[in-house]
Amino acid sequence: MAELVILIPIIAGIVALLIKKEYGRWLLPITGLIHALIFVFIWTGRVIPLFEGFVMIKPEGLLVLGLTSYLFVMISIYSISYLKEEKMENEKLFVSSMLFFLASMSSVTIANNLIVFWISVEATSLTSAPLIYIHKTKTALEATWKYVLICSVGIALALLGTFLIAIARDKAGLNIDLTFSELEKVAMFLNKDWLRIGFIFVLVGYGTKMGLAPMHTWLPDAHSEAPSPASALLSGALLNTAFLGIFKTSKILHLADIGNFSDVSLIILGLLSTFIAAIFILKQYDYKRMLAYSSIENMGIIAFGIGIGGIAAYGAIFHLIHHSLIKSSLFLSAGNVLMSFKTKLIDKVGNVVKFLPKTAIVLFAGFIGIAGFPPFGLFFSELFIILGAFRKGAYISVTIFIFSLILIFAGFAKYMIKILFGKEEVEPEIGENRWRVYPQYILLITSLVLCYVQFDQISNIMTSAVVIFGGR
Repeated sequence: MAELVILIPIIAGIVALLIKKEYGRWLLPITGLIHALIFVFIWTGRVIPLFEGFVMIKPEGLLVLGLTSYLFVMISIYSISYLKEEKMENEKLFVSSMLFFLASMSSVTIANNLIVFWISVEATSLTSAPLIYIHKTKTALEATWKYVLICSVGIALALLGTFLIAIARDKAGLNIDLTFSELEKVAMFLNKDWLRIGFIFVLVGYGTKMGLAPMHTWLPDAHSEAPSPASALLSGALLNTAFLGIFKTSKILHLADIGNFSDVSLIILGLLSTFIAAIFILKQYDYKRMLAYSSIENMGIIAFGIGIGGIAAYGAIFHLIHHSLIKSSLFLSAGNVLMSFKTKLIDKVGNVVKFLPKTAIVLFAGFIGIAGFPPFGLFFSELFIILGAFRKGAYISVTIFIFSLILIFAGFAKYMIKILFGKEEVEPEIGENRWRVYPQYILLITSLVLCYVQFDQISNIMTSAVVIFGGR
């Protein structure tokens, strides 16, 4: 049954609390590989949902599930060496929370019922909060409370939006289950006024969890304070699951022939997110916070692309895939720098190319990729989005979009050059380990392969996901 992608990590998370931490850490890659195998069975149709009323395998969910599973495997391989070196005091809690976090994100990707989807998104907050507080510092406590409080308000608004969508169904006199699949079938008959209001609350609610501005304020603190493997998972996987709620609801509006309302809302929030991220990246002191603001930027790019529609919507889904791969690689590499230099301050880190040469190569390659330069996938996704905006005649919007990208590149380049090549004569305490470098290389190579090797299965899933937005 497809629900095993939820059940297996939950069981593993409980076991991790009961056994020695030296054994428990190995549950991360083992569970990750089993999870990936179950995903393959789901993808090939060999496994179907047991509770079909609550669970359904849809293209967008399948894409995010596969991406989450792959990232977790790579991050868990990195985590084995990371945990050996870090000697984390609360290692059992860390491993268990990572596994519960995987279960909750998997639940989001396959949830069909709107209430089950909401519960799953809320579960991602509860399972990931301990990862942010794991070091028990004052700043970690502040970041955790900020994360829990802001995301709780957001998730409450998303629940209200879900109730308003239910009212849109009831006002139309429809006797159907409150599921995405059923609502899509009868979208034209839903009460359009209540549907619009419901979407606004869903957008603000799940947009908070996605990191869209101005609801983004929890994200830089949380990603900065969490251990690097958790930061990679938060940025590479969690934000995508929140996006699913907005994407699926926007789909219903398009089928109800009021898609222009959701498109305009997504364009506004997308541009606001990229611009605010650009402003903050220009003046940064913490390289993990810099990466966090980059995540806000990229979530804005995805929202903007979906809002534009057409080829830009396809570019947005393409962007989602490659951002996850590249950003996870960058956070893991940042973990190596932090482990070696014992500081997140950009001014106190330098000459990484000399002290950590393998990390420096993958860090520089990740910077090229996240900045949107060829040969990496974000170059093509941003090109698709820009072309889509010009085709739609959104000249002012695309001008703001391009200007924000230029600002972000300028800030990112300034600090990355300092980290990689700046003067730093104090040799770091901890050197490199191949198991803390190989996963980043694999993630970046995967991004390159997905750019230039055509996989019909992946392309079909992407096309199916965005076809309603005119993404053919």
